[in-house]
Amino acid sequence: MNKPLILGVSGASGLIYAVRALKFLLEADYSVELVASKATYQVWQAEQSIRMPPEPDQQEIFWREQAGVLSPGKLRCHRWGDVGAAIASGSFRTRGMIIIPCSMSTVAKLAAGLSSDLLERAADVQLKEGRPLVIVPRETPLSVIHLRNLTTLAEANVKIVPAIPAWYHNPQTIEDLVDFVVARTLDQLEIDCVPINRWQGDRP
Repeated sequence: MNKPLILGVSGASGLIYAVRALKFLLEADYSVELVASKATYQVWQAEQSIRMPPEPDQQEIFWREQAGVLSPGKLRCHRWGDVGAAIASGSFRTRGMIIIPCSMSTVAKLAAGLSSDLLERAADVQLKEGRPLVIVPRETPLSVIHLRNLTTLAEANVKIVPAIPAWYHNPQTIEDLVDFVVARTLDQLEIDCVPINRWQGDRP
């Protein structure tokens, strides 16, 4: 059975990370359960002057259009407040969850064991079930409180992949920089579907 991957999108800046991750996952024919937090609506408006639709069926079309992938893969979107959704239960089996980008507010709530919406509840479920949870924090500078919350999550076996690109692969576009972060994020779940130039050693 092809267990789905949960893709969480919080209200941090950098929605391009979520869009590119979805693109590669769908193109590789993965099954994706997507939940965007309430603040994500505001970020879409601020970053792209785009209104994200509230209804799940409309969101599926919206996210596919943003990713440029209209047919491959399976995508199901959820309302941010639908805590009765399948992904809110540990009995719904998944391969894990990625929150990309991940706000410091979301980090704080996860570190404190709070789950006020579906994104946070789904992440909390991954923790209690011992399933992989990967977060991509996008904030700078980081305060002591941020660092303590991230440490708490790391101690709970959450994989933390900051949105920091590399340069050794000779990036030429913004997408090259974003895709490196996406690839390293998916690496944590042993998913290799992003075409990047990986480090092959320092050869003369």
